[in-house]
Amino acid sequence: MTIAPAVAVAPDLRDDVRRVPPLGGFNITAIALDLRRVLRNRRTLMFTLIFPNLFFYLFGLAGRGPRGGPGTLAIVMLNMAAYGAMVATTSGGAAVSLDRNLGWSRQLRLTPLSPSAYIAMKVVVSMAVAAISLCSTYTFGAFNGVHLTPAQWVLCALSSWAASLVFAAFGLFMGFLLPSENVMQFVGPMLAVMAMFGGILVPLQALPQTLQSIARFTPMFGVGQVARAPLTGEITAWAIGAVIIWTVVFGVGAMTLFRRDTARV
Repeated sequence: MTIAPAVAVAPDLRDDVRRVPPLGGFNITAIALDLRRVLRNRRTLMFTLIFPNLFFYLFGLAGRGPRGGPGTLAIVMLNMAAYGAMVATTSGGAAVSLDRNLGWSRQLRLTPLSPSAYIAMKVVVSMAVAAISLCSTYTFGAFNGVHLTPAQWVLCALSSWAASLVFAAFGLFMGFLLPSENVMQFVGPMLAVMAMFGGILVPLQALPQTLQSIARFTPMFGVGQVARAPLTGEITAWAIGAVIIWTVVFGVGAMTLFRRDTARV
């Protein structure tokens, strides 16, 4: 009886190749889960939904006097809405610090997920939270004496929402830069100072001339002008350029820190 020699079959190496998913791993399901996690954070909801409306009541409704009017009230509402969107996007972006603390961001380097896709998903979550914050403040304002044309409502909301993108990138940058337990404690006072420089908490004209000059180079300066532009008609190329430049700076910085943070697996 003849026994046929065993023939070694080479494995199909194509099965061992890690396939790169479309769009670098950008995933709607992951975005929905991350958004749900952010919205479960009571502190985030308090700072993005309750505080902007409370500040609008204190600075706008409670302080309205003979010199105040519908236009003044609308400006206060726009400022507080922009501030809420700024805090919302920063908090959403800074949530990456939790991923770092749990080792999840490093674990992701074992997957085909690209750094740009990871950053993009975090930005989408941050912008979604900002949209919720804006809708809350605008609704509160509409029921408390703010009167705008339909076009102004839409344009103000879109401009504020788009301008808040710079702080989504800022939150990501700070989330990768600082330890998880220190991010918002450190960033919170910074946001208050930047809001002041953007004419959000106090008019820029009330600041000394030196601080007014410094304010032009801060991220919030452009955001404040862009948010109010559909109502006031006051916008400069410098303000638009500042929003774009700071968004690029923080975005590139966040991707660089993400690559550095997950370089070793």
